[in-house]
Amino acid sequence: MTEQQWQHDYAMLALRTDRLMIESSRGGLLIYTGPPEWSTEVEAEPPAAPERLSDEAGRLLETAPSAYLAGQVRALRAVVRDLGGERLPLAEYARECLGLEPRRLPDEVFEAAHAELDAALPKGTGSVAERLQAWQAAHTLEPIERLPELVARAVAETRARTNATIIELPENEVVGCRLAEGVAFHAAGAYEGDLRSTIHINKSIPFNLADLLYVVAHEGHPGHIAESMLKEIHLADRPDQRVRFMLSPSFMLSEGLGLLAEEILFPGDEAQTWLNRHIFPDTGIRPDGSDLAAIHHAKNVLWGVWGNATFLADDGATDEELAAYLARWSLYSEAEVAMVLPQIKAVSPYFFGYFHGWDLLRSWVTGPEDVRRLLTEQLLPADVTPEPV
Repeated sequence: MTEQQWQHDYAMLALRTDRLMIESSRGGLLIYTGPPEWSTEVEAEPPAAPERLSDEAGRLLETAPSAYLAGQVRALRAVVRDLGGERLPLAEYARECLGLEPRRLPDEVFEAAHAELDAALPKGTGSVAERLQAWQAAHTLEPIERLPELVARAVAETRARTNATIIELPENEVVGCRLAEGVAFHAAGAYEGDLRSTIHINKSIPFNLADLLYVVAHEGHPGHIAESMLKEIHLADRPDQRVRFMLSPSFMLSEGLGLLAEEILFPGDEAQTWLNRHIFPDTGIRPDGSDLAAIHHAKNVLWGVWGNATFLADDGATDEELAAYLARWSLYSEAEVAMVLPQIKAVSPYFFGYFHGWDLLRSWVTGPEDVRRLLTEQLLPADVTPEPV
């Protein structure tokens, strides 16, 4: 098989798999910008049987041009097998999809994050959860319609720092902000091609302005938008870069980079200093003695609660048990628990990618060159995993 034929068959496998996911109500997980006639062909044909797609994935695995593409195909094969009723143990299923086997984190990891929050939040008499929720409320933007203007300021700063310290960015790039309704996400960065992107933010969720750089760096620069744009430029000769399956090893690294992005650009207390100078004075927020960097570090650790809760859901935990676990360890309010519970019950391996991707990259990224590689190369978790001593 020529590589050109392989690339065609790989794209068709991804399109057919994504169609099955959509029709099974799991939702699409494919970002496709390849030849439109291929997607039109898949839309017009009868849905493919999962067994046929599994066989096709096996055939493509045997001749994959690179380890990176083998990882993408292995993820697609795991998903179509799951769609066909072949249930693997959750950790094994996640390993096939993400290229790294997730682990259940001990409660001591979350206890340490709670202690970090206790020291970082403004002093008070309530519990850590109550003080965290009060801190978030004190930083909530009112009205939220002001957010696009503030996001634009943060985009300008994160772009400038990325351009100066990590990699040169196109001068004529345009990044907008749109307040979205009726969506399940809090924020999402979408690269639309031709150097244009949009950061979508759910207007029905209160926006914590202390998280402005945390969100914009994750979704924009040096996070998702920068990665999509730069790989389109640097990997223009790779047609498979236009076929991006989200439940895959590459996206685990993307989410890890997203969670690490603010710390990369704003080491130490620089994020808090910038917000105090450029955002908080215009919105009536006064310094309160909190340690923003420590709060965001603890927040990244607590993404591990999502993974543990996914394991519990797979074990058959009741809604009440899941809600209690999330409230206890994630420190979510009742409303926040109600919002994330349906996502946890879907038992998707994707949620393991946040904590484990961040945990993997925070020990691997030691300077700008490592970030440049994440933004311009096709890497796998195995490429950034330290060799055993």
